[in-house]
Amino acid sequence: MSGLFALLDDVAALVRITAASLDDIAGAAGRAGAKAAGVVVDDAAVTPRYVQGLEPERELSIIRRIAVGSLRNKLLFIVPVALLLSWLAPWLLTPILMVGGLYLCFEGAEKIWEKLSGHEPAPEEQNAEAAADPAGHERKVVSGAVRTDFILSAEIMVIALNEVASEAFLARAIILVLVAIGITALVYGVVALIVKMDDLGLVLARRESGAVSALGRGLVRAMPIVLAVLSAVGVVAMLWVGGHILLVGVDELGFHPPYGFVHHVELLVQDATGPLGGFLGWLINTALSAVVGAVVGALVVAVAHLLPKRRAHA
Repeated sequence: MSGLFALLDDVAALVRITAASLDDIAGAAGRAGAKAAGVVVDDAAVTPRYVQGLEPERELSIIRRIAVGSLRNKLLFIVPVALLLSWLAPWLLTPILMVGGLYLCFEGAEKIWEKLSGHEPAPEEQNAEAAADPAGHERKVVSGAVRTDFILSAEIMVIALNEVASEAFLARAIILVLVAIGITALVYGVVALIVKMDDLGLVLARRESGAVSALGRGLVRAMPIVLAVLSAVGVVAMLWVGGHILLVGVDELGFHPPYGFVHHVELLVQDATGPLGGFLGWLINTALSAVVGAVVGALVVAVAHLLPKRRAHA
């Protein structure tokens, strides 16, 4: 009988240890996700621009496909590769992330160049392309969104990995999987809510209640403006995140002046602005990172667009 009680005590102790471990993992996952909050917001801002101009009944389907692609990228590629590199070759994480940052700078700068140069595809052209080959157009939209999301997701997961670097390997793997699932659900849940807000407005506008109907009409009128603002924010977010990745990357690789200057200006603003110092310092860091992203992206866009022309002329 005493043996049975001893066994039950051992089981109870094991359960307590397991529960404590799960609590630690859940807490670490929450901290890691919070640390990456800035890039998560950028991810949510970037995505809605990919479903603008599409048929309303296809919006949720496309968002679902992008979300599935994003989760697949995280679980099948980013998390395993990040864990493997952090174990075997941690020095490779920064250069690989910088290549992704360079791509984000290029994509953000290219969007600005298309807008300023008049090369941006007109809505009529996009609608004609969608009407001529709906399935192909959707594949193109999903592919572009998932490709951009891959870079942002890699940044999110590396930030999360750095936050839990002291954890055991298995705990790190579980935490990163939890962060990947949670952040994907959060980002694309918010995106789905944003892009369907005008449909909700139409439903509310048909209600008999005057206040509810007015709210619905306001939502319908506001959503084109909200989506346009989010589209612009998404482009700026690409430049900010890309520029920040490059600044931090070159700093970690041993070249300190660029990020040292940005950090010095950030601290000056923090010290000079009192209670708002934290926010304004972050804003300055973000703005300078976006400027770096825009300059680097413009150089890449120039090379990408001028070299083919020179070869064709030659």
